[in-house]
Amino acid sequence: MTSPDPGVYISPTQTYAEVQNLVRAVGRLEAKMDRFLDEAKDIRQDVSDHEVRLRALEHGQSERQRTETSRVDAVEKRVTGVERRVWAASGAVGAVCMGAGYLLQFLTQ
Repeated sequence: MTSPDPGVYISPTQTYAEVQNLVRAVGRLEAKMDRFLDEAKDIRQDVSDHEVRLRALEHGQSERQRTETSRVDAVEKRVTGVERRVWAASGAVGAVCMGAGYLLQFLTQ
């Protein structure tokens, strides 16, 4: 028969030292995880801010878009006024020319 394996003996001092090493390793991991979580929180805040700004752009609610819209509206009003005057002036010129044609025809007969 073979003799039974006597096993490995680990003293309480060795066990304590190994537990202390594990405590330090877990402490380092916790510190790294805390830094990672803080950075992830900052990233989530940045993403949330970007989402809000993108939604405002999509709906035309940014300050620049409102300024551009009011500028376009002002230009459109001015162009509409100019168009109205141009059409009125061309109608008046046509009426004057027609009247001048009849007058010229009347005078030449």
